[in-house]
Amino acid sequence: MTVWDGCRFEIERKAWALPFMAEPRELAGLRRVMRLHLNLWGLPHVVEAAQLCVTELVTNVITHVGPDTPTTLAVSMNGSRLRIAVIDPDARALPTLLSACADDESGRGMALVEATAQRWGVILREDGKVTWCELATGLRSAYGHVDDPQVARVEALLDLYSLNDQNCQTPARRVTVSAAEKVTTGLIVDLLRWLRVHGRDSQAVIDRAWSHFENMDETESRH
Repeated sequence: MTVWDGCRFEIERKAWALPFMAEPRELAGLRRVMRLHLNLWGLPHVVEAAQLCVTELVTNVITHVGPDTPTTLAVSMNGSRLRIAVIDPDARALPTLLSACADDESGRGMALVEATAQRWGVILREDGKVTWCELATGLRSAYGHVDDPQVARVEALLDLYSLNDQNCQTPARRVTVSAAEKVTTGLIVDLLRWLRVHGRDSQAVIDRAWSHFENMDETESRH
């Protein structure tokens, strides 16, 4: 995996939380939600490890706190690491790292988290506990992203456009999210204008582009 080190648009990966009832039937849905969000965050290479950790952390709640426990999954970036937290209302049933044998049907959950995550821990609170783990993403910062030829081309274009926009910051500094969105909108408008003055159907181009993008997104989500 190659990491792009020239990103000047600090696009925030906004933290999110999802309340749910800790039941075995919820696990598949939680794994799908993780895949969806991590693909949107540009972190498809972390999906498998994140899904495993979510499965084991939630299963730990089901097993040791009890089914139908009101639980929350919270996901955020902690520097360059992906932080996954599972919050439940029981501060007594603490996760334990056990040495389970290969034939054991239980007891391997936190061992799998230990082997997968860069680090993990438990935070006790008055209203329960937070069991968390952090996964290495290979990025150099919370705003970084994996190198992608399409992304690199777009960032080069946005960089040029921002030079002509007095409302954007200078090239030596990172632009804000709102400025990046404004520059992106201007670029799209100019491209549509270019198509129109050359007698092309801009709406048809948009439709084809959207179709290609959705197909690409669907292909990536399956891997």
